[in-house]
Amino acid sequence: MKKLVLSAAALLASTMMFAQVGWSFDKSHSSVKFSISHMVVSDVQGAFKKFSGTIVSEKDDFSDVKVEFTIDVNSIDTDEPQRDAHLKSADFFDITSYPSIVFKSTSFTKVSGNKYKLVGNLTMHGVTKSVSLDVTNGGTIKDPYGNKRTGFKVTGVINRYDFGLKYNAVLEAGGLTIGETVDFVGSLEFIKK
Repeated sequence: MKKLVLSAAALLASTMMFAQVGWSFDKSHSSVKFSISHMVVSDVQGAFKKFSGTIVSEKDDFSDVKVEFTIDVNSIDTDEPQRDAHLKSADFFDITSYPSIVFKSTSFTKVSGNKYKLVGNLTMHGVTKSVSLDVTNGGTIKDPYGNKRTGFKVTGVINRYDFGLKYNAVLEAGGLTIGETVDFVGSLEFIKK
């Protein structure tokens, strides 16, 4: 009887492991970009060039997906080296103390059709907060090389002050030099492992 119980437990564990489908980034077809208000009159855009992560799901519609995502803050690129250096300094991200931004999902809820709401814990600048993101799934296909692929567009807005990124200056006419909120979009493509 003991052998039967152990065998059943081993079979159940192996079935659960094989049922979960892992996907890894196709980095050459993915991007993480952001924009923030500058002097009230325009926006500055930037991107993080290095990031990694995985998604794991048992269901074809990804409704049970688990997401882990890490951004290398040192890879920030606003197309202006002096500004990038300032963003990496203690005034902003302080990459010496906080080199990564990490997101771990807590729920992924279907809204309608291919639209989802992704909720998770975002850790940035030593602060962890729950954030809610909008997700559109582009579907799943098989590429010409036989790989199974899927894509997601992830959008959201965060308040950088919530994460201790409070550097700013007041303009002569009022208003702040740099906006409090940051808009971001991730265009992410995955390949089934």
